[in-house]
Amino acid sequence: MIQANPPGFGLGLRKEHFADLLAAPPAGVDWFEAISENFMVAGGKPLAVLEHVRRDFPLVLHGVSLSIGGVDPLNADYLDRLAALIDRIEPAWVSDHLCWTGVDGVNLHELLPLPYTQESLAHVAARVRQVQDRLGRRLVLENPSTYLAAAGSEMSEWEFLAALAEQADCLLLLDVNNVYVSACNHGFDPWRYLDAIAPTRVVQLHIAGHRDVDGLKIDTHDAPVCEAVWALYARAVRRFPHAATLLERDAAIPSLPELIGELDRARAIAARQQAA
Repeated sequence: MIQANPPGFGLGLRKEHFADLLAAPPAGVDWFEAISENFMVAGGKPLAVLEHVRRDFPLVLHGVSLSIGGVDPLNADYLDRLAALIDRIEPAWVSDHLCWTGVDGVNLHELLPLPYTQESLAHVAARVRQVQDRLGRRLVLENPSTYLAAAGSEMSEWEFLAALAEQADCLLLLDVNNVYVSACNHGFDPWRYLDAIAPTRVVQLHIAGHRDVDGLKIDTHDAPVCEAVWALYARAVRRFPHAATLLERDAAIPSLPELIGELDRARAIAARQQAA
């Protein structure tokens, strides 16, 4: 069952916009998503800004270092610091990526793909349940963009993701741009991906820009959303009408009004699709 959503349409909380956010709450943004690792500290200006924004807006936390698919034991210190941030901020939910990020205690700072096997499914589901027990809430997992496939997979990514949500009783963050990027790189139908995911599991959608590098799609988050991803997003908001939408931008970050203008396009697309 889906928990209470942040309302509507949000942006990632980025330092380039801190001054604007401290000056006045921006119109046209319903909520913000913060990168967990940037704020898992005892103090400092970023955490003060986060608390300031939290007074005006709902927040969600989005992590990049949980390594839910890794073989190293889950990092107890990381989970303790994440739990402390959760207690401090009271986010609507906490998300991370369906991937592994390192081995032997070394964080590679990459979102690396899993083998989609029954053995891997059981391994990840057990780790998700462990994290949920530690945090006292359901974890939200995002599909990453991928550029190579692990050998020996027994099912598709979407079959793995759907099965994991059921086995671990977790929720999903469906990144529409990542679906498109991976579909182009691996030659599958992105609509088939969307249709395989249960609407009751999806609480959030991501949209973002990417780059084409010598025929390979790279999830860069440094450009506006392209028309093909907007078209796939229109399909997604019809299938997942209760999911909140987040526009991501992590490099070449434009002004806050420019991002809000792009977010308004997402709002208009969602309104048309839901009216239909």
